[in-house]
Amino acid sequence: MSDARQLLGIKGASGTKNIWKLRLQLMKPITWIPLLWGVICGAAASGNFQWHLSDVLAAFACMLMSGPFLTGYTQTINDFYDREIDAINEPNRPIPSGAISLTQVKLQIWSLLLGGLLIAYGLDIWAKHSFPTVLVLALGGSFVSFIYSAPPLKLKQNGWLGNYALGASYIALPWWAGQALFGHLTFITALLTLAYSFSGLGIAVINDFKSVEGDKELGLQSLPVAFGIKKASWISAGMINIFQLAMVLVLISIGQHFASVILILLIIPQITFQDIWLLRDPLAFDVKYQASAQPFLILGMLVTALAIGHSSLSGVL
Repeated sequence: MSDARQLLGIKGASGTKNIWKLRLQLMKPITWIPLLWGVICGAAASGNFQWHLSDVLAAFACMLMSGPFLTGYTQTINDFYDREIDAINEPNRPIPSGAISLTQVKLQIWSLLLGGLLIAYGLDIWAKHSFPTVLVLALGGSFVSFIYSAPPLKLKQNGWLGNYALGASYIALPWWAGQALFGHLTFITALLTLAYSFSGLGIAVINDFKSVEGDKELGLQSLPVAFGIKKASWISAGMINIFQLAMVLVLISIGQHFASVILILLIIPQITFQDIWLLRDPLAFDVKYQASAQPFLILGMLVTALAIGHSSLSGVL
């Protein structure tokens, strides 16, 4: 189990000297899942995805860009700039433990970034875009990832701004990439997914609970530091629930009543698990909560995306 945690990049992982396992740990594969799912949601929302080999391969390439490459880049650069915090919170991480050199880390950062951008450019060529939409989205997301972790801006120093940037990167950006690849990304869809990203903000807060000690020592104003553990857990739950319920209203407004009912049914178990795990002891049960509740969140995203793709207003949305 500890070896699996090491490969996935989860806290409590065992140590290793294998350079490829260390590289994978820096990329935190566990964090790729929402991005991969976001691409699927975007493709579904486009209303144009077909189960043809070319579309499947293009979707796979888009997920490869969003997950292993650009999310891997994001996680690696975050570990690079968080090495002082990790020395307090997670001293066995590859960088603070000295298991991998900073030169090797920088090489990984550049390799993942350039690889992801190259795939994005290739996807624009495949989609015959007159404007390189996917490449621009990849560049924008990469820039947000950089200023999230790197000084002087270091968005993660501000709990609200940093967590929203993270939430939007996990929900809106891959959705936009998938929808732009197979259809047209509209202004209304962009606004809807940015609103949906406030649920991602709630998820991002959960990741801050494990770092409270180091954040306090280095003066980072994460929401658990600014408001305390208890209030931050309620903020997290509120963000997750309120903005999913807002999507229910959107689905009703576009005539997708059946989808709105399904989304409500998917929100109910999330609230239940919040009561069981998140609101009782987020420090002890953060991993259990995410494992139990997040599948319902991402299924709700897909329900919303499919409803938009099948709506008579899909050309507008």
